[in-house]
Amino acid sequence: MGESAILRTEQLTVGYEKRPVVSRVTLELKPGEMLGLIGPNGAGKTTVLRTILRQLPPLEGKILLKGIPLPDYRERDLARCCAAVMTVRADPELMRCEDVVAAGRYPYTGRLGILSERDRRIIESTVRTVGIEEIRYADFDSISDGQRQRVLLARALCQEPELLVLDEPTSFLDIRHKLEFMELLRQLLREKRIAVIMSLHELELARKYSDRILCIREGRADRQGTPDEIFTGTYIDSLFDMAPGSWRSVWHTQSLAGRCERKRCLPGNLE
Repeated sequence: MGESAILRTEQLTVGYEKRPVVSRVTLELKPGEMLGLIGPNGAGKTTVLRTILRQLPPLEGKILLKGIPLPDYRERDLARCCAAVMTVRADPELMRCEDVVAAGRYPYTGRLGILSERDRRIIESTVRTVGIEEIRYADFDSISDGQRQRVLLARALCQEPELLVLDEPTSFLDIRHKLEFMELLRQLLREKRIAVIMSLHELELARKYSDRILCIREGRADRQGTPDEIFTGTYIDSLFDMAPGSWRSVWHTQSLAGRCERKRCLPGNLE
């Protein structure tokens, strides 16, 4: 038998103050899978993620986390199962990077927030896994955007989640750090069997790294499938209301630019 789903939604409708933003979202996510959410700006991708995180109440439908209805979770238990890295720029004042990472252990500590020896071992292991040893003692507000994303990912991983929710995690990164961040996520999926649901603006990253893709437009979950099923024909052009062939042209140009950046080559030296 296959593994049970970490996350399942059934005919989920999300929105604000009884006003629907996205309807009919039905999905299933198993350990080690990455589901990418794509769609035009303002389509409701973040609203879907915030509802899964219980930051917003669903208007209709169900959200099941490990088979248990989301409302049945206590806050501490939910934080042990599900962690997030959202688009809002985190700006912890007067905190070292190591302190930000350690905050991920608070669902496991007592009311005083005293770290146990096990907590410290997990922090140490996570710092190594995410590759932030050289900045662990630096002030969080003094590091680059790419380093911040790694620190925030480390904080989320310290929660030992089974589900990781990310909202446009590569938005502030240059091409090199986008690729490094996504490669790190794929490594974590393989090694720790974490399930990931993530919104992305960069279509080429969604295509390359997602196991499945959910497309959102015009207030509904429009299409869901593998990258090969989604990135076919003129569907992406239709999804973003572009002229037929536009996306393939843009993607080809971006791919060439990315190859130049990674190889530090000049136009004309491309293989």
